[in-house]
Amino acid sequence: MSSLKPYDAVLLLSFGGPEAPDEVMPFLENVTRGRGIPRERLLEVSEHYQHFGGRSPINDENRLLLANLREQLAAAGVDLETTPVYWGNRNWAPFTTDVLREAHEAGARRVLAVVTSAYPSYSGCRQYREDLAEALVTLAHEGRSMRVDKIRHYFDQDGFLQPIADSIREGLGSLPAGSRIAFVTHSIPDAMDDASGPDGNAYTTTHRQACEAVVSRLGLDTVPEWDLVYCSRSGPPSQPWLEPDIGDHLAALKQAGAPGVVCVPIGFVSDHMEVVFDLDTEALEIAHDLDLPFVRAATSGRAAAFAQTLAALVVERAAAERGENPDRPSKAGPGPWHDVCPAGCCANLRNPDKPAACGVDWVLPIDKPVQSGSPAPVSR
Repeated sequence: MSSLKPYDAVLLLSFGGPEAPDEVMPFLENVTRGRGIPRERLLEVSEHYQHFGGRSPINDENRLLLANLREQLAAAGVDLETTPVYWGNRNWAPFTTDVLREAHEAGARRVLAVVTSAYPSYSGCRQYREDLAEALVTLAHEGRSMRVDKIRHYFDQDGFLQPIADSIREGLGSLPAGSRIAFVTHSIPDAMDDASGPDGNAYTTTHRQACEAVVSRLGLDTVPEWDLVYCSRSGPPSQPWLEPDIGDHLAALKQAGAPGVVCVPIGFVSDHMEVVFDLDTEALEIAHDLDLPFVRAATSGRAAAFAQTLAALVVERAAAERGENPDRPSKAGPGPWHDVCPAGCCANLRNPDKPAACGVDWVLPIDKPVQSGSPAPVSR
């Protein structure tokens, strides 16, 4: 059997979503707590969920990914009895703190997190790290000492890129010749992109690197034209966010005479609400009204190759922590991303001093000593 030592458990960590109509508003309040979002805006967004019976697709997608990840780790020789795989969410049940408490009660003291976000940014990385820090503080106050690390970003991995390329190729085959590709990701404030990564603008840079890598895998005689565009803007009009919006982009493509478009949700691991509403519902309706042939490519999350990539990164990180020198493949950009976040990486612009786990500057910010005989409650 293959060992994941020094890790005792793996945590699949995701965003979370409601699964019934009466859960929608409490979920949205969790997501936006402390951000001053008007209730009117929450009610507007809640209608997106009610359009699908009050149930987000994300939890079912994560249940499938959890099963696939367990299968791929077992295929890699990992003993899931001694190193179990848990699933927790930031914003809805099963909550991160509850799952880590369950893992601790089962004997886990050192956990490796797999976050369902492929790119660096505050919302895609540091905010998860902040939630992990909060969970570790809560557990430490209960006398539970744990350490949590996370795998590196995987926007540059075969198992993420190749399923997208395969789906685009299929989509182009159903559209008129000369159709274009619209890669889509979640819009964020310009200032958040400026602060993403250790040197800034990592969010847009890594997305473009992933787009380029996907296009290079299409294997077509004529390389389609492509653009990176955005969806799901939620800030006030006075605040600059990444543009253009997918709806505006579709109108521009029609005006430019594009014969069709493959819409590619490259910023999303699986079919989140932003995909099934913003793209499959709103963008599709816009394209229909424009009489613009439109196909939506699949996300990577259901592909066996994607779970295999995540399992490989888990094994890679465990080997590195044991002092070995594992291969660190990277198929997009200048090379593999860091394992441990540098100080200030993907800064929290609202609260720069908020603790975030899994970084070089993380230290458990409480005075209460942890139980003896447990690993130090820090993540590096």
